[in-house]
Formats: sequence, structure tokens, C-alpha cells
Amino acid sequence: MRSILLLAPLLLALTSCDAVDTMKNAYAHSQEVAADLEKSVGSKPMVGFNWANGSLVQVTVNFQGVPPKPLEQIVQLSKGSVATRFQQVPKNVVVTFTVPGQ
Repeated sequence: MRSILLLAPLLLALTSCDAVDTMKNAYAHSQEVAADLEKSVGSKPMVGFNWANGSLVQVTVNFQGVPPKPLEQIVQLSKGSVATRFQQVPKNVVVTFTVPGQ
């Protein structure tokens, strides 16, 4: 009971904090980027992001395998979708490909 009373102000502060809204919105934007790229590239990537002090620092777009599009086109489509969906340009957009080891 005592721990609930001690945690209540912390939980209240977090729910009213912009950080929670920022994370929820960023997750939704990452899903939108993945859907955009699935349509345009033909492969749905995993999209991760890193925020610091309210600024979008890095977005990572990780494809499973190598999509059948030219690399430069994949990079441009990724950067364009990230800038559009996140509504700001990050310092870095990292595009990666995961391929089987054998």
C-alpha cells in the first residue's frame, strides 16, 4: 500500500508528460513509414527511432533481406517517408539489410 502511494505521483507526472505522447506518436509514425516502404519497395522493414531533448536524432530502417530495388532508390524512399511521417528530418537515417548467414 505504501509503495502505491509513493508511485502515484510518479505515474501521474509521467502520464501528463509530453514524453509519453512523443513516444506514442513516434511509434505510430514508425509503423506508417514501414507501411509506406512495404508499398513502394515491396518489403516491410522494421523501423526504430531515437529521440533526444525533443529532437529526432536517428531513424533506423531494417529490411529482412535485400529488396528488389536499386539501393539508391531504397535510401531515397526511406528518407522521404521518414521526413514526411515524422514531420521532421532526423540527423541520421540508417538503412540496413539483414541477410541469413548460411
